[in-house]
Amino acid sequence: MDGGSIALDAAAAPAGMPRARRRRGFARAALPWLVPATLALGWEIAVRSGAAEGRLLPPPSQVFDTLYALAASGELAHHAGASLARVGSGFALGAIAGSLLGALCAAAPLLRRALDPSLQALRAIPSIAWVPLFILWFGIFEGSKVALIALGVFFPVYLGVLGAVLAVDRRLVEVGRVFRLGRAALARRILLPAVLPAWLLALRAGLGLGWMFVVAAELMGASEGLGYLLLDGQQTGRAAQIVAAIVAFGLLGRATDLALAAAGAPLLRWQDDYARTQEAP
Repeated sequence: MDGGSIALDAAAAPAGMPRARRRRGFARAALPWLVPATLALGWEIAVRSGAAEGRLLPPPSQVFDTLYALAASGELAHHAGASLARVGSGFALGAIAGSLLGALCAAAPLLRRALDPSLQALRAIPSIAWVPLFILWFGIFEGSKVALIALGVFFPVYLGVLGAVLAVDRRLVEVGRVFRLGRAALARRILLPAVLPAWLLALRAGLGLGWMFVVAAELMGASEGLGYLLLDGQQTGRAAQIVAAIVAFGLLGRATDLALAAAGAPLLRWQDDYARTQEAP
């Protein structure tokens, strides 16, 4: 191979690299949509060809038309905003309470022995079982709905923080003590970085449960929210509206999870974990 061809290859390689990188970026962005798009297309074809009945499970085109009509009338934004506000308030309360109590129980063995068995028993109670009690305590207004969502968020965050603190490598703590770090410095420089990845994961799990609990919360006499859309569709026999509300729940839940993961990503840049080895260059 002569020098001229080597120079041409070197000049052509950088020109082709951005195009290949764009293709990889497009493929990576399209991959999560492959399975739902394939299932939706298959069901649409089955209903249109007469192989399946779309009365109880409407085809995607009918669901899209319903979503479009709700969006055009402003109902979708109104109901989605109501659910988002409830989940946001409940998530904030549950995450703060779960983080604080999880850290306290991990740091104080006596408190952990006193509280943890009761909290683990409460964690097993289904969300619907709390509804009558919360209505008695807080009425059917926003307080009961936010409290129920906060309860759903609390348990995974509490458990994640408690487990993460207790799982910190003992040798790291001993190194901190060798360097004569006080309690505050030990927590800030050793415990917090060690706990942070598990805490962020627990927050994401709590957020997912918050979206699950908001459905139960909005069955408590709500007049707005995506849960209200579900109930209204069931009472009026509009299956397309039910599926449209479910799709809206899924999209909103995914969007908030991505936002939370993106917010926590800068705090984890120091990690050199297995996930980074799977990322394409």
